[in-house]
Amino acid sequence: MTNIENDTPVDDGANTEAAEAAAPANSENEELAQLAEQVASLQQDLLYARAETQNVTRRKDKEIADAHAYAATKFARDILSVADNLGRALAALSEEQRADEAIKPLITGLEATERELLSVFERNGITRIAAIGLPLDPNQHQAMLEIPSEQSPGTIVQEMQAGYMLKDRLLRPAMVAVAKAG
Repeated sequence: MTNIENDTPVDDGANTEAAEAAAPANSENEELAQLAEQVASLQQDLLYARAETQNVTRRKDKEIADAHAYAATKFARDILSVADNLGRALAALSEEQRADEAIKPLITGLEATERELLSVFERNGITRIAAIGLPLDPNQHQAMLEIPSEQSPGTIVQEMQAGYMLKDRLLRPAMVAVAKAG
């Protein structure tokens, strides 16, 4: 409806009420949209927090398992020198000494001690690294010198000190001599 005298719309109240009703509806829609956006953001944050918690738990479990599996690493490294010295002592015995009845019980005791020590190593996951006749593996062997040999270059021809693994970790590399290229 318009006023004839000045062509201005006449407000009969219906338009005003519709505008007033629309204003709160728009405001409520905006609030709902903001709240929905906040909920989505919080859900995303919750998912990230859960994932991080799971990662921390997995990492903790792995560290605990490693601590149990490799707790004796330092002790195992220290005891290797005892095994080396025992092996050297037995290797230094000549055939004449081994045949001597006076020291035969001592030799038998040393050999039994070495067997028991190797058995303890095996029960605790300590294994000797194979070396002679194999190609040099820098992850397990430490080349100390090269020796002229008929073997192919890089093949281990002599073991100077045995290497050991503790389960799947290197405890000590084997010190070896490798064949030199012709």
